[in-house]
Amino acid sequence: MANPAYAGSWSSLPLPLTSWVFDVIQAMGHQQMTPVQASTIPLFMRNKDVVVEAVTGSGKTLAFVIPILERLIRRDHRLKTNEVGALVISPTRELASQIHSVFSVFLSSQPGLPSFASDELSDSPPGQAKPEHPPAMLLVSSSLSSPAQDVQRFLELGSDIIIGTPGRIEEFLLGKGKNAVSVKELEILVLDEADRLLDLGFQQSLTRILTHLPKQRRTGLFSATMTDADAISELVRVGLRNPARIVVKVQSKKMQKQSIAGNMQTTEERRIPANLKIFSLACRPSEKLIQLIRIILHETSQHQSSRFIVYFATGASVDYFYQIIPLFLPKTTQLFSLHGHLPPAARTRTLASFATSHSTASAPCLLLATDVAARGLDVPDVDSVLQFDPPTDTKAFPHRCGRTARAGKSGTAWVLLAGREREYVDFLAVRKIPVRDHSYFLEDGSTSSQNVDERSEDAAVSVFLSTIRKEVLTDRSLHDKAAKAFVSFVQAYSKHEASYIFRVKDLDLVGVAQSYGLLRLPRMPELKQAVTDHWTNADVDWNSYSYADEAQEAKRVAALAAQTHAPRPVDTQRKSAPKKTISWSDKISKKEEREKRRDKKDRKKKWLTSGKTEEQAETLKRAREDRHEDEESEAGDDWAELAREERLAKKLKKGSVTQAQFDEAFGGL
Repeated sequence: MANPAYAGSWSSLPLPLTSWVFDVIQAMGHQQMTPVQASTIPLFMRNKDVVVEAVTGSGKTLAFVIPILERLIRRDHRLKTNEVGALVISPTRELASQIHSVFSVFLSSQPGLPSFASDELSDSPPGQAKPEHPPAMLLVSSSLSSPAQDVQRFLELGSDIIIGTPGRIEEFLLGKGKNAVSVKELEILVLDEADRLLDLGFQQSLTRILTHLPKQRRTGLFSATMTDADAISELVRVGLRNPARIVVKVQSKKMQKQSIAGNMQTTEERRIPANLKIFSLACRPSEKLIQLIRIILHETSQHQSSRFIVYFATGASVDYFYQIIPLFLPKTTQLFSLHGHLPPAARTRTLASFATSHSTASAPCLLLATDVAARGLDVPDVDSVLQFDPPTDTKAFPHRCGRTARAGKSGTAWVLLAGREREYVDFLAVRKIPVRDHSYFLEDGSTSSQNVDERSEDAAVSVFLSTIRKEVLTDRSLHDKAAKAFVSFVQAYSKHEASYIFRVKDLDLVGVAQSYGLLRLPRMPELKQAVTDHWTNADVDWNSYSYADEAQEAKRVAALAAQTHAPRPVDTQRKSAPKKTISWSDKISKKEEREKRRDKKDRKKKWLTSGKTEEQAETLKRAREDRHEDEESEAGDDWAELAREERLAKKLKKGSVTQAQFDEAFGGL
């Protein structure tokens, strides 16, 4: 049976909410609980650990914000100034800031309540009871303060609730705040987007944090993509004790034809919101940018969509297309860019500007972003999500799509797929993410149902390429950004988790280069085997091709002049063989082979030196290291060999090594 949109009133909770908390919930417009809230809040308030999986936009944040507030309000005694009552850890600064804002809505509404986390100053020294002053929030992932300043603010303000990313939380508890911050009275730990936090990238920091926290606490794991393996394999490590598993599923009605009794309704499980429609559009790599523009124009004209998020694989792609996409959209279009290489303060400003910008169908608003904006962010009124590049982390797909169709609203999501990537639709279906095929958009706004392999290449590709190249020729820095974006995309593509679908050798790299509007193909090992018959370099005088920035251009001209007039050095030594270029996808295997050889050599050294005196063993170790270095050096380097032999001969003369050991060090000669 399908879950209803709402699951009862707030007054139906077994433990009634504090009056002012209930008033704030009503003021926020949440008249009834969502299924995830109705299932989670009673358990979390009754000292039960929880593992919660629910689709994006289902209200998971309130499902842990309310229990945290209620448990701290109901404490028998106040926390001391240096004690932490609740800890919330999120994978990104943006999500931490969003959680902070939700808490602030509650706490700022009650100026007479004790401070659960305040930014205001307090004269009370550590260890004393916290004074009564207007509550606010302490966020330790902000770029506006250093870890030392975080600790200082905490002691001055007496904050009960700490929110941050793993690295800053670790520094806050075990670094600068090791001797100042007390977690003995910690009531609740929440890991938001837990599957991402449990990834290897956060493993060490998270392990140190969890080891430091008291075992007598309540722990909650929340995510939209918490698989069974994620939850079960990590429960012991994060310290959950007999947790309650809460999975809120979405089931949509599906009509099936029945020959005798008429139509019959069945249900299918989904891991996306019920009001979200996801479309895949198959095209050639060279046609991806054209289709992206046409989808935006289609959504604005047909569905009056005005706010979009467009996802790319890398930050370099975001930076480049931020300057290219406006060439093909109305001049009134507003663009914002967001990726992990931007300073935290800039990322915060961008999100705030995008969320508060005024957009209409005639003046759409676009946020170009990487997966840093994929998880947990609640940006209001996003009409459509477009994925220029499918995410390299397969779990990120539903999170990206979930930025729209939130809290019962409708929305659409699109993903552009080229060549073999069309198999990704079947992959998503296995993960309960239904994706519908959509026809190719033509220049006049109509669609073509013809198979992409049978259809001739879009004639507009050459027009788009010409337009982009004309723009790139105005500033050499655009060419640099284009090349960097293309290379970073290929590198990211080679590391895709679904590598049996997304394979570099199956990708039309020349077509990808066309979609990036490159003036020439960069020198890459991956391009050596590519068919370049349909590629033409732009007619460019690279010596006179200049930067728009005067300082950057002056630096280029000076470097070019120095290179032109500098005398060519005479190479008195034998030229070494040209370095073999290794493709990005082969580097990992090469590195593993080197590590295996190194381990083998180390074991051999250890065995050979066993049974000898410590001095002799150390001498032989250094001799063999010299020999191995010599073996790996360039052929014909006899002078270095003679020098090493002479050094060991002196040791033989002094009696440090025997004749047999000397012979053994040089291969038994």
